Amino acid sequence: MGRLFWKIFLGFWLTLVMITIGVGVAVHLHNQSRFEAFSEFAAGPRASFAVSATAAALSHGGKEAVHSLFADWPGPRRPAVLIVNESGVDLFYRTVPPAALENARRELGQAVRVPGLRRVISPSDHEYILFVPIEMRKRGGPHQHMAEQSTLEFRLAVALLASLLFSAGLAWYLTRPVRHLQRAADALSRGKLETRVMPLIGKRRDEIADLGRDFDHMAEQLQVLVTAQRRLLHDVSHELRSPLARLQVALGLARQQPGKIPDVLNRIEREGERLDELVGQLLTLARLESGVIEETKTDVDVPELLNEVADDARFEAEAHGREVKLDIQDVAVIQGRVELLRRAFENVVRNAVKHTAEGTAVVIRAHHDKAAQAYVVSISDQGPGIDEAQWQRIFEPFIRVGEEATGGRDGYGLGLAIAKRAVEAHGGEVSASNSASGGLCIAIHLPLDATATQ
Repeated sequence: MGRLFWKIFLGFWLTLVMITIGVGVAVHLHNQSRFEAFSEFAAGPRASFAVSATAAALSHGGKEAVHSLFADWPGPRRPAVLIVNESGVDLFYRTVPPAALENARRELGQAVRVPGLRRVISPSDHEYILFVPIEMRKRGGPHQHMAEQSTLEFRLAVALLASLLFSAGLAWYLTRPVRHLQRAADALSRGKLETRVMPLIGKRRDEIADLGRDFDHMAEQLQVLVTAQRRLLHDVSHELRSPLARLQVALGLARQQPGKIPDVLNRIEREGERLDELVGQLLTLARLESGVIEETKTDVDVPELLNEVADDARFEAEAHGREVKLDIQDVAVIQGRVELLRRAFENVVRNAVKHTAEGTAVVIRAHHDKAAQAYVVSISDQGPGIDEAQWQRIFEPFIRVGEEATGGRDGYGLGLAIAKRAVEAHGGEVSASNSASGGLCIAIHLPLDATATQ
């Protein structure tokens, strides 16, 4: 049991104990004050008969006779007769109301005989006063009062035990999920990213259960991020290994065949350029994912930017027997980063140009979506398309579909990943689907009131 359990347990239990004791003492004092306030004694026929019978038994047989009389008394209740000696103590050590005893002594000091009140000399020559207090007669006599005192003590003990069990159960109920969270956090810190707490918490519907669900969501996101980082590190090392290996081969050829040094230098230059481009794209991707974007926001004329990107892509496409068509239906000016959006559009368009079939065209369309309050740019090719299961994965770094890379013209699988994060930095969304003609269609949604979220 942890410290929180004992704090909750002792706090609740001590509170309940104090309440129980306070209520018990208040009830006891109230009953005691009422009992001590009894100033009259019964003088009716029943009380007189009970006093007379008790007096006869006491005067002839003493305490034993009175005890037998009370034990054999007909009816459900014993007679409520007090037998008080000169010291004010009852023969059976029952509580004697002081006011009633004083009143009885005063009445006996007078010459008038009072019904229900007797003075008796026992066989042992002890003098006793016998009377029945009115309230005690109604309540069943001194025995009833003693029974009530015992009942009060029993109820107090039961209340204390119940409060103990209740406090322990409540403390256990409150701290049990906290202990699960503590153990799960410890396991998570030791690298067990698959740790979850909701299977242990169960079907609770409270704030602690909400905390458990948030913890599981955090653990799930952390597992996804760490897994992605590990995969990214693996992919980066793999992509860097290929050009470095070619560089080593080129250097080996230069040493073995000095006559081929010019060709080897050209190879080394190309591999160096590839490495530089790969590292540049990796840095761009890292900055986008971390939110570190140096470019400031300005007014961006999206149709004008698309025209520039289309002109650049058209020059490359025509060299391979392909076309780039532009269909702009509406204009839009948003707050954004020009070069970041240029790179996003350029990566998607060049990817489409690479995969569209020879003799076909890549179509760039742009229009307002009034329902979504967004400016939609779609880039469609006439290529083979991809399976629906791959529509989201193509935006992950180093993911390739088919025999060729789908991430960009460099073949590293980074182009679409950078495009997606660049659009998201402007508060937009990117999605992929197969067009009606069978090729791949990338749709970019930019909010009309876009301001970069990073």
